Amino acid sequence: GQRFELQQPQDKVSVTAGETINLTCTVSGSYPLGPVRWLKGWGDGNETVYGLKVSSPRVVRVVNGSGTDFSIHIRDARPEDAGTYYCVKFSKSVSGGDEVFAHGKGTEVSVRAKPTPPVVSGPRQRTGPGQSVPFSCTSGGFFPKDIGVKWLKDGSPISAQQPQVTPGQMKSSYDMSSTVTVTLQEDDVRSQLVCEVQHPTLPAPLRGTYPLSDALRVSPSIQVVPEPPSPVEVNKTVNFTCHVKGFYPGDVAVTWLENGTEMKVENIPRPVETPRGLFELRSLVEVKATEEKNGSVFTCRVVHDGQDPVSEMVALRVAAPARE
Repeated sequence: GQRFELQQPQDKVSVTAGETINLTCTVSGSYPLGPVRWLKGWGDGNETVYGLKVSSPRVVRVVNGSGTDFSIHIRDARPEDAGTYYCVKFSKSVSGGDEVFAHGKGTEVSVRAKPTPPVVSGPRQRTGPGQSVPFSCTSGGFFPKDIGVKWLKDGSPISAQQPQVTPGQMKSSYDMSSTVTVTLQEDDVRSQLVCEVQHPTLPAPLRGTYPLSDALRVSPSIQVVPEPPSPVEVNKTVNFTCHVKGFYPGDVAVTWLENGTEMKVENIPRPVETPRGLFELRSLVEVKATEEKNGSVFTCRVVHDGQDPVSEMVALRVAAPARE
């Protein structure tokens, strides 16, 4: 009869994850008994992708029951589907097993996969202005390997190291990590860091964001002001105001001490946000300027964001009453 021919015309097929991989194979001429199967890989590590008894639910024949067209569809492509596929005609051997009678030259399948949305992470603990802090951006599961990473601070590009690209768990996709170092400033309370990822599979870059306020601690300045100023006439009321200014975050506790002993304060003031995004607070105590209180020391003690306390003190001087 007519000479047997097996045709597997595709050299390379590239699809995006989720699409269908179409693999073409036709046979013609007379051929011996035995199945046609699709193998992924050749030699020891091959696996049967389509055969009479072996097939994944994602793999279907294009023309069911055909004796000449053995093309297949692989639905819902995944990165791990990447590899070289062979259309193989087997013949029955004398021993009753199957032996390779003819095969195609192989179709190399690559599955383009989009990177996951980038995630930006910062330091575990807050740090103050002037400190250099590393931030990292990670994304994964993409193919091909080439990926672009851009860092922006408030919309302006900042320089970063080259991203590190490593093979993913599946070996058919890649993961990426990029690091940037930022020197924090007081005004970064309102700043945003953006990691922008570009990849051939993406119509527009993917962005991960990080508010720098999450990494920043600005310590307060403290000033204690007596009204009226010393010396004060006996039995007059003195208002001590503690001005706590320019701090972030707004987590602050204020206590008053008289000669080292904690005073009872009626009203507990709340921090107020300033237009710059920092916080300020005023705490007030009233003291009657009796003669016994002459020389007493009043201290405003501030604990900010769980740090060591800082304090400011002022002494009360009581003037002797004018003699007749």
